[in-house]
Amino acid sequence: MSTLMDLPEVSECSVAGCSYNDHSHCHAAAVTIGGGNGDAQCATFIPLGVKGGLDKVVTHVGACQRQDCTHNSALECTASAVRVGAGHDLADCLTFAHR
Repeated sequence: MSTLMDLPEVSECSVAGCSYNDHSHCHAAAVTIGGGNGDAQCATFIPLGVKGGLDKVVTHVGACQRQDCTHNSALECTASAVRVGAGHDLADCLTFAHR
């Protein structure tokens, strides 16, 4: 993948306690997926009372640190889109699929 527009979008975020979330839409420019041991955690999650991010943005997956995900190729996500929400942690990549 060569440009931001080629990266998968975050189509939904149901984490109400994240500073970047506004009505199920992520307002971070890009998110990083991290975690370990079968847990694909949204590493961009910030539980603050102050809203962050940009007013008008389509959030993309900037990096995926989960090499054991079927959608990971060279640390980039190849899914068509991802959903973020409560899983093992408060903010997980719900699109994660273990190889």
